[in-house]
Amino acid sequence: MFGYRVPAPDEAMLISGGRRGLGGAPFRVVTGHGKFVLPVFRKTRFLSLAMSEAEVQEKCVTRQGIALTVRAVIAFKVGNDHESIVNAGQRFLSDQEQMSVLTGRIFAGHLRSIIGSMTVEEIVTERQKLATEVLDTSKAEMAKIGLHVDSLQIQSIDDGQTGYIEAMSRPHKANIQRAAQIAQAQATQASAEAEQAAARKQAEYARQTAIVQAEYNAEVDRAKAQADQAGPLALARAQQEVLTAQTELALKQAELREKQLVAEIVKPAQADAERIRLLAMAEAERMKIQAEAAASYDRVALDRMLIDQLPQIVKEASAGLAGANVNVLNGADGLGEIAAGLVGQGLTILDSVRKNLGGQDGSASPGAGIERYLGAPRGDDDGPVDVR
Repeated sequence: MFGYRVPAPDEAMLISGGRRGLGGAPFRVVTGHGKFVLPVFRKTRFLSLAMSEAEVQEKCVTRQGIALTVRAVIAFKVGNDHESIVNAGQRFLSDQEQMSVLTGRIFAGHLRSIIGSMTVEEIVTERQKLATEVLDTSKAEMAKIGLHVDSLQIQSIDDGQTGYIEAMSRPHKANIQRAAQIAQAQATQASAEAEQAAARKQAEYARQTAIVQAEYNAEVDRAKAQADQAGPLALARAQQEVLTAQTELALKQAELREKQLVAEIVKPAQADAERIRLLAMAEAERMKIQAEAAASYDRVALDRMLIDQLPQIVKEASAGLAGANVNVLNGADGLGEIAAGLVGQGLTILDSVRKNLGGQDGSASPGAGIERYLGAPRGDDDGPVDVR
């Protein structure tokens, strides 16, 4: 449509002529939408709001008096607010390239000022601190010209031919080299250990394989040996069974022969022995009977002899009374009693001799027994005999 103008998304449209803008600005600012502009009566210009870049390469002197060449990059743009657009439009609308030049000069001055208060070690090791201080000191000044700094990057710091930074880095390089050498040695050692471990594992695997192979071969050999021995073992077992059967047969034959010998020899011998024993017992019994008969005959003879000798015995007994003191109390009756006592005493002596001879050996003579009884002491000759 004729007279209708629209700014780009990264532009601000400045309309001059007619009424003033906000805050007494010499132009009106339009962003993000279109505006109808009367031709001839109004004039339209555009201010870029896009990001711009400025490079700074400045030679600065540190607090130690060492000259450093610092190279930095600044990323900036016109602020989005109305005031920043107005300030930037008034200063850079006719020559917008001057924004990068002026920004570089502003940052170069602040960079020299801040580096002058720092040492080389601080600058090298604390670059972010340096950039932050430069941004903080330049923020207010950049806002006055309508610019906003997004970032500041210190790209390089060079001491030229002094070699200060190089000397400062040597201990670190030595440490780094030493650490690298240690790391390399450790890596080499680890590699050697890994190779040794792999060799040990391989040797262990080979050993296990050899053991398994040996066990397999031994198992095969045992199976083969068992197979080879199966025939002889079976034959030996069969022969052993035959020998066992023959042994049992021989034992049975021996038992049978033993029974035959018992029946043929032992039993008849036992029968003969029993017959002889019975004959001997019969003979002994016969001899005993004969001995008893002979003894009985001797006792009969003894009795006869004693009877024949009885008067002599009584005579000998009465002869023993010849020197004794005899008191006759009853006269003739008392004498009769004495005679009867002598006869009874003789009979008692006869009976005792018979019994004594019966308990002695049959070879003893009867006269010897009688003589013992007759020769036995008959008491004290001086003692009185009281016949009542």
